[in-house]
Amino acid sequence: MRAIDFHVHLPTPDWLDGSMAGYVEAAEAYFRSTVPRQSLAELADRYRALDIKAVLLAWDAETATGRPRVPNETIAAACEAHPDAFTGIGSVDPHKGETAVAEVAKIAGLGLRGVKFHPSLQAFAPDDPRYDPVFAACEEHGLLALFHTGTSGIGARQPGGQGIRIDYSHPLKLDAVAAAHPRLTVVAAHFGWPWHMDLIAMALHKTNVYIDISGWSPKRMPHEVGVAVGRAGAGHAIRRMRLALSCSRAWLAMPRSSSSARQRSGSMNGKSLPHTNCPDRRPLSSRTTSCGIRFGDQPEMSM
Repeated sequence: MRAIDFHVHLPTPDWLDGSMAGYVEAAEAYFRSTVPRQSLAELADRYRALDIKAVLLAWDAETATGRPRVPNETIAAACEAHPDAFTGIGSVDPHKGETAVAEVAKIAGLGLRGVKFHPSLQAFAPDDPRYDPVFAACEEHGLLALFHTGTSGIGARQPGGQGIRIDYSHPLKLDAVAAAHPRLTVVAAHFGWPWHMDLIAMALHKTNVYIDISGWSPKRMPHEVGVAVGRAGAGHAIRRMRLALSCSRAWLAMPRSSSSARQRSGSMNGKSLPHTNCPDRRPLSSRTTSCGIRFGDQPEMSM
């Protein structure tokens, strides 16, 4: 296996035309690229051909957006049907309170590996104590917490950003979560641009914080992030940083000598993300790198 695609939103109509209705059109215009609709079987074939394993993401932002969720059961069923191509991460709507806490337990029971949050689209601040029971449940069940961080292609170049607040996705809002739950693996997606230096500082400070660099081509990655990736892999001054690496086809096309640091850091410096009852029980970090194939090959920001 060449890599792990750590951040895969479904290209199926239920997410693109349901959960993202009214959003995806503006995002496609911003990225100057359309997303072809595919079935899960077609997506599995695509990843098999690439020799990559995809981490599929569920979605639940019903309270904030009024749009339907992608159920956790959908992701679990896809992983069961295509265990060689897929593993998965669930989602809960933090506004649902005790229902969200109960759903975290269901996600663990389904054999998924974690819980995905999008603070901007879900319209919540992760450092608000009201949502702490949800993160405590993730910690209790050994599920990682994956957060969108930084700006977003959703709502970009639209009046009022379609009502989406990117301040909810400032990576420093995860500092309180990581501090309160030291056994919780916190993964910050898309390295929090334009606040990536804050995230690097947080990852240096807390060993349970990981950085996911999906959504960016190598040539557009900020210099500081590239240095952090290389040093984490080489075990230099910032060896305690943990990175969940992601790559597009541009990453995969790089010579192996250029990707050696990514492969070393993909091992999380010899440590791994928590085990769960996923059909593939190997830790996500034990298989070379992970990658995020997004809109086109050279995106300017993430979803």
